[in-house]
Amino acid sequence: MELKNQLKKSLEELRKSKERKFDQTVDLIVNLQKFDLKKTPLNLFISVPFKVKDKKIAGFLETKNENVETITLDEFKRYSDKKELKKLVKKFDFFIAQASLMPKVATTFGRVLGPAGKMPSPQLGIVMNAEDKVINELKEKVNNSIKIRAKEASIKLPIGKQSMKDEEIIENIMVVYNALVKVLPRDKENIKNIEIKFTMTKPQKIKLR
Repeated sequence: MELKNQLKKSLEELRKSKERKFDQTVDLIVNLQKFDLKKTPLNLFISVPFKVKDKKIAGFLETKNENVETITLDEFKRYSDKKELKKLVKKFDFFIAQASLMPKVATTFGRVLGPAGKMPSPQLGIVMNAEDKVINELKEKVNNSIKIRAKEASIKLPIGKQSMKDEEIIENIMVVYNALVKVLPRDKENIKNIEIKFTMTKPQKIKLR
């Protein structure tokens, strides 16, 4: 409960900042401590109750699908050109793939998608069959999920938009916080503090103990 109250206060402070001409993103920063990320890398998908934004999704599928921008096997050749490949990775936030194409996806796109952390993953992003219903369900899941791939002791993630209600932003933060505590080797001990900020503001620090 205490954490929720602190988050509420911090959001009230952030909302006093200068109005901007765009809907600012609310960022959550989790500062970690007392464990080695090299030994325990963090890599997880967390489903949040309120969508942060619609992600741009592309699918590596056997046939064209009108629900998602599709790259079929015949089009893979185009991406042997590194420039095209880089453009593709920049353009989309998330990639899904049909399981049957995964080996080809890995050889054609892996070298760029891998380092960018955008390889379709078994946790979220690989489908057996590309039926409309399956694709649409996956899209919804992707749009409501936040990916954490921590390489350093400070994790920064978009957790909401300024236009969302405080309760919705707080709910999203709590879900991510609780999911993180679950996977950290020493639970809350490993979290030094958390901060929240809008795109253009200074962060508000929240102490946890």
